[in-house]
Amino acid sequence: MKDPTDMRNTCEPALSRRIFMAAGAASVAGPVLAAGSQNAPAASTAQPASAVEPVTARISFQVNGVARELELDTRVTLLDALREHLRLTGTKKGCDHGQCGACTVMVEGRRINSCLTLAVMHEGDAITTIEGLGTPDRLHPMQAAFVKHDGYQCGYCTPGQICSAVAVLEEIRAGVPSHVTPDLAQVPKLDADELRERMSGNICRCGAYSNIVDAMTEVAGGAA
Repeated sequence: MKDPTDMRNTCEPALSRRIFMAAGAASVAGPVLAAGSQNAPAASTAQPASAVEPVTARISFQVNGVARELELDTRVTLLDALREHLRLTGTKKGCDHGQCGACTVMVEGRRINSCLTLAVMHEGDAITTIEGLGTPDRLHPMQAAFVKHDGYQCGYCTPGQICSAVAVLEEIRAGVPSHVTPDLAQVPKLDADELRERMSGNICRCGAYSNIVDAMTEVAGGAA
């Protein structure tokens, strides 16, 4: 029989586990939230970070025989200057890391990856892009050879391949400086392996390499 003097079961409310956990959480979260609200800056007083003004420079160069002058952010690559500012979109942006050769152009007769160099570094330089080699009604010999030998498939890498191929034939002329462009027929007969090695920086994902070598060999005037 229950002891009548034990009043705990009748006078005290039952304390469930759920109520206990909720009360504990509230006791911890309350002071933390209060402290956070005191330390947080007012929304009206927060100041947005000011935009940093880009540093620009005026650059002048010859592009495909035409004098051009641009005001550019000093961080703009030669590739973006050609494509975005001069609208010479024949030069393609592939990997943008100098690994595929799609952006190859010729600067002072030498082939370079235009994605790896800044436009401001080429003050006064003579730059040749695929648009400067030939036109649809008057193709450059290398362009015509690429068409004849099917040296392209999807065509994305083709502008860089052609610019590089033209420069390669100039590079291997004995005693001819890279900025001089004599008759391409003066190039001696070439070895196919040498051509492949010299063109190894230009990647063709379609795999038209043998046709590219055939085109270059024809323009060089010899059998590889």
